[in-house]
Amino acid sequence: MIVVTRLNGTRFAVNPDLIERIHESPDTHLVTLDGAAYVVLESLAEVVELIADYRAYVLSKARDFPAVTGYPLSLVPPSDPDDGGGRRPAPEPPRK
Repeated sequence: MIVVTRLNGTRFAVNPDLIERIHESPDTHLVTLDGAAYVVLESLAEVVELIADYRAYVLSKARDFPAVTGYPLSLVPPSDPDDGGGRRPAPEPPRK
């Protein structure tokens, strides 16, 4: 969640993954996927920076998780020359 400020000075958190667009005219408007619109004091550049910082924080926290399945948590699977180009075996179908 990122924390932004309404025009009346109250602060609130919004999920940046639900923001569809941000525009300034001259106030900054956040429009979410469900059509809700929020007018905030932060500039467009500040909101974009808050979102980038949030996503960097999520990635840094993900790297701190221990590798439970034997694979490190990563955006790209590690390549292993013995497994045919870095591909993991297909998951087994669910048991009935």
